[in-house]
Amino acid sequence: MRQFDLAPLYRSTVGFDRLFSALDQFVSADAVPTYPPYNIERTGENAYRITVAVAGFTEADLTIEVKENALTLKGERSPDTSRKAEVLHQGIAARGFERRFQLADYVQVTGAALENGLLHIDLVREIPEAKKPRQIQIATSGATKAPVIEGQVQEAA
Repeated sequence: MRQFDLAPLYRSTVGFDRLFSALDQFVSADAVPTYPPYNIERTGENAYRITVAVAGFTEADLTIEVKENALTLKGERSPDTSRKAEVLHQGIAARGFERRFQLADYVQVTGAALENGLLHIDLVREIPEAKKPRQIQIATSGATKAPVIEGQVQEAA
């Protein structure tokens, strides 16, 4: 795959760090982790659910952290020293992991639940009223208002 050098863009732009980081992640597809497997579902108009297969992990082994617009899921299992059996084949992954999800603006984590080896993380997008689209009334030409300049009302001409 081709490598793209984004350094010239870093030198001539301000405030686009997240965008360039996302581009770097998309370009370097070889570094995409595949463990643990996960699904992302839309459960409503503004509701989402991330389901991660974490078989063998307990609530104490898992950590969910939200910082800025990034959701980080970590899993670390302590070795089971009570088992004395010799493992002849280990097909079930018991390694630790760290999975990151980039969240869009105004997406909040509302809860998480672990059931049957699946970790469900519920998210909702709550757009503030100030950011929602609104209708602006158009004044008719017959109803002119006096212009306001520096807090003083001037007479209309």
